[in-house]
Amino acid sequence: MKLARAWLAATALCALQSAHALPTFDEVRAAHRASDSVLLDRHGEVLHRLRTDPKLRRGEWVRLEDISPALRHAILASEDKRFHEHSGVDWRAASAAAWGNLWNTRTRGASTITMQLAGLLEDGLRQDGGGRSVAQKVGQTVAAQVLDRRWRKDQILEAYLNLVPFRGEIVGVDALSRTLFGKAAHGLDLQEAAVAAALVRSPNAKPAVLARRACGVLRDMQPPGAKADCEALDVFATSALQRKAMMASEGIAPHLARRLLPAGAPPRVSSTVRADLQRFATSALRQQLSELRGRNVQDGAVVVLDNATGEVLAWVGSSGSFSAAGEVDGVLAPRQPGSTLKPFLYAQALAEQRITAASLLEDSPAHIPTAAGLYVPQNYDRQFKGWVTVRTALGASLNVPAVRTLVMVSPDAFHRQLRALGLPLKESGGYYGYSLALGSAEVPLLQLTNAYRVLANGGRFSEVRTTRAPPSQPSPGGGRSNSQAIDPAAAFIVTDILADPNARARTFGTDSLLATRFWTAVKTGTSKDMRDNWALGYSQRYTVGVWVGNAAGAPMHDVSGTSGAAPVWAAVMQHLHAREPSRAPAPPARLIAQQVAFGGTEAPRREWFVPGTQQAAFALASGESRQGAPFIRQPAAGAIIALDPDIPPRHQRLRFSAGGAATGLRWRLDGKEFAQGADAAWLPWPGRHVVQLTDARGTVLDEVRIEVRGAGVRKMVTDPKTLQAVAHPGR
Repeated sequence: MKLARAWLAATALCALQSAHALPTFDEVRAAHRASDSVLLDRHGEVLHRLRTDPKLRRGEWVRLEDISPALRHAILASEDKRFHEHSGVDWRAASAAAWGNLWNTRTRGASTITMQLAGLLEDGLRQDGGGRSVAQKVGQTVAAQVLDRRWRKDQILEAYLNLVPFRGEIVGVDALSRTLFGKAAHGLDLQEAAVAAALVRSPNAKPAVLARRACGVLRDMQPPGAKADCEALDVFATSALQRKAMMASEGIAPHLARRLLPAGAPPRVSSTVRADLQRFATSALRQQLSELRGRNVQDGAVVVLDNATGEVLAWVGSSGSFSAAGEVDGVLAPRQPGSTLKPFLYAQALAEQRITAASLLEDSPAHIPTAAGLYVPQNYDRQFKGWVTVRTALGASLNVPAVRTLVMVSPDAFHRQLRALGLPLKESGGYYGYSLALGSAEVPLLQLTNAYRVLANGGRFSEVRTTRAPPSQPSPGGGRSNSQAIDPAAAFIVTDILADPNARARTFGTDSLLATRFWTAVKTGTSKDMRDNWALGYSQRYTVGVWVGNAAGAPMHDVSGTSGAAPVWAAVMQHLHAREPSRAPAPPARLIAQQVAFGGTEAPRREWFVPGTQQAAFALASGESRQGAPFIRQPAAGAIIALDPDIPPRHQRLRFSAGGAATGLRWRLDGKEFAQGADAAWLPWPGRHVVQLTDARGTVLDEVRIEVRGAGVRKMVTDPKTLQAVAHPGR
């Protein structure tokens, strides 16, 4: 007997010590963490909910006044009728329970709401699968009385409703209301409240058992004489238990939410996004993709940046249900940018004073020797425009002049320029070679859009921001925040070209979607085999980037720069400037404007120049004029030609072409004449060769050395007569 008393005394002492360690109401509320983290827009509107706790489904903390009166009534009727009368322990109910256990009769039980809350707050008092021990029951009783003295009744009830488990993984009234009933806790009616109260007592009961318990709760809640419709409640409870409306990810910014709300993230994160703009950009993208469904286009992405701050105002990572890969974030996925890299190439060449906006570049077939062989760039429309100015070459997005410009700058130097703009290129400039001018590297939409923002900001680079706090991570592309990545004068000239409808007229016409009614500068791009289509541009305040294509890399069918991404870009820009003007930037003080004549190549116009590069007239160099000396236009000196073993040798031809105005031209190969005229075709064979252009008297006018590589050529043609035959097939 003495041993039992000592044990009870020790148990009571331990329970008392544990009870005095109970937290305050404010501590409990502050420590509450929802299983979902919430992403807010810049004005506090909910953009997205994302589940970050896989163990429990727990909602936001709900104040007692925001909980349905019907639910409060149902919980008290079911769990603790004398809640407002006792001091944490209902001794009358405890006596009745003890008497019932003695005579083996069923009673409601003596556990009050306060006692249950004590068990939820203190780990040592939690009930396991075998029920609570005597020591736990004593501790729970003591803790309930301590809670009742320290907390107000409304605080106890509020904490209980937010912490009590209901069914399965569902904890708290907010998760219960949203999951089973699809509404907030303040909107629960009598039926829903009765089911919720029944779940507290029997969280894992079958629907029929739960409906019977809920019907009993409903009878206790109704006034005397009222009849409860238990049959309808049975149907309702069965239906409610099948709902799972509280989705793991819900809202309008799923990709940004996954980026900003990882496991362990704060319950609420404020982003820089504008909810209204996010909705509009999503809608514009989906509408455009619905119109492109017949052209094998499933995916797209949109980014909108604030020019001054770098804040992301819209982040649309995919087309949602249109896509077979909706989880892929198109804002961050690396894709080939096509011609959208050209503005940065021309800006670099302008800054280095290798060209001016009025310089003439030749848009004609080009064979550029590389270590891997001959690089032969083509234009989008497979046509050539001849001699054009840099303004036209960039505005009309001509490929060959861009490659010729990269030859001046060098791939390695251009690679460094792109890295300074924050573009995360995986390989070196030498790896990409001259194809880098046409966007052979892969870059994400976010970083590419920010690079265009650099142009909008006069060449200054800074990182993007997705939350209201300053960025803590450096740019993955290597750009330094708040650095001068592009010369301001070059950035202005390129911007002026991208905003010039006449400059792009040869390719896009003067009335395309790119010609907005307010000031904008824009560039489109299409990658190899039409796998990616882009539109990137900026106004005075905003930069907008759009990509459309297929996440799996499948080519689109007949989708151009103006029919793919441009309509989305134009729609978003129009939305941004519906009531907001956009004006052209002022030129840097050191720029010079001068009227320029082009000798008939293009119409005279006023052009911008970096000091020291201005020129009143631009004309073709004598070597390129029809009145100049003859020269070998192609093949290029040092060209390496690779034979294809899968194509019969007789069907492979190398074209020879001469420039200049002379007549009576002759072609020699390794000292033997094989063709006459300004053009010729030759059946190549492996080896190093010397190609000479001569006049009728045999005087050598120009000479280049080339190399032919390849296997599988069974017979080499060496006879001069045969050479002449294959040089002019069909003669």
